[in-house]
Amino acid sequence: MTPIARILALSAASFLVASAHAQVTVKEAWVRATVPQQKATGAFMQLSAAKDTKLVSASSPVTPVVEVHEMAMQDNVMRMRQIPALDVPAGKTVELKPGGYHVMLLDLKQQVKEGDTVPLTLVFEAKDGKRETVEVKAPVRALNASAKPAAGHGDHKH
Repeated sequence: MTPIARILALSAASFLVASAHAQVTVKEAWVRATVPQQKATGAFMQLSAAKDTKLVSASSPVTPVVEVHEMAMQDNVMRMRQIPALDVPAGKTVELKPGGYHVMLLDLKQQVKEGDTVPLTLVFEAKDGKRETVEVKAPVRALNASAKPAAGHGDHKH
């Protein structure tokens, strides 16, 4: 085998290994812009997985505190609360959106402005305990942005 053929074969093999481990897909990720002095905002996206998994943690360089939250009715009042994990059933899309599940960015170091990009690291755990980390670059959208970002922005398969 020639050196070039060997390199191509190794490259193809490493691609197949990476593809075999790609269980989680993140689409349409975005972060809501903040006003000056605002210390929290939300990140929203669509999650899907080839196998049952759950989102167990998230982090970002823009803040020391990132939590997974849900909005739920409690005593006839809509309340936000942190949840330990978010189930992502195999073959289903779980939408993180305003007024529902979302990733909360707390104790922001500075204002998050429309047009910025916020890096997010999402950690998923399968039923067998294996973890998968997905890196996402989420565009920042206006304060009054709807749940539907422009097609193709913030998509990432890992």
